[in-house]
Amino acid sequence: MRRIGFIGAGSMAEAMVAGLIKNGMFNPSDIVVANRSNRERLQHFEKTYGVLTTQDKEELAKETSIIVLAMKPKDVKEGVNGLQNHIHSHLILSVLAGVSTDTISLLLGKELPIIRAMPNTSAAVRKSATAIAANAYVTEEQLEYSRCLFNAIGICKIVEEKQLDAVTGLSGSGPAYVYYVVEAMEKAAVELGLEADIARDLIVQTLVGASKMIATSDKHPSQLRKEVMSPNGTTEAGINVLKEHHFEEVLISCIKRASERSNELSEIFEEKYI
Repeated sequence: MRRIGFIGAGSMAEAMVAGLIKNGMFNPSDIVVANRSNRERLQHFEKTYGVLTTQDKEELAKETSIIVLAMKPKDVKEGVNGLQNHIHSHLILSVLAGVSTDTISLLLGKELPIIRAMPNTSAAVRKSATAIAANAYVTEEQLEYSRCLFNAIGICKIVEEKQLDAVTGLSGSGPAYVYYVVEAMEKAAVELGLEADIARDLIVQTLVGASKMIATSDKHPSQLRKEVMSPNGTTEAGINVLKEHHFEEVLISCIKRASERSNELSEIFEEKYI
């Protein structure tokens, strides 16, 4: 079985480690986690998951065939420094927002297969919506294998790298949009006299149920929406208020602006750190 190493021991690395062990893709003894200074964090990985840990990233490179770059994006230059002489035929996976495969290749100084991924924070409960993009050196087998890896923390779709800014604005930032809507729904419920905990439970189940309906139905979401509405009924009254406030246009603008900002941050990052 292949061995996989994580450089960086944050929440995304932990979500992936937990998912890979749970679905049986890797035994704990085939996973190595490294970070530069936080020994307490590494001990957490050892105790919780039984994986191997190290503060020597060069040793990690020698012991693995797949390396996941999971440090903070601003630390990537320092994070990969020293690996150049120890990486030869490795598959490189990056979950670093805003860092292109070209940038990673430049920092490593080698033409290696590199896959860039855009997961989201729901990876913590293995419900991430992830998209991955490959550089020119990734084989079909490596791409499919990587898709399976990220399926361990949710679902994974394959896109072109130029589409990752759109993915970032849509599903990368998407959980925050949902949380924002939930905040407003909770506030409305309390103002209408419901207890906050009861409102929270009703909202959560409404989201779960609606998501399940979309996922399992052949009907377009617009049709599902219309089936909830009756002429001059309560739902239509509420939807009309959303239309009056241009809710659809606002949400579209929100996603587009987040996508644009993703591209801007990529350019700023490369100018500042590369």
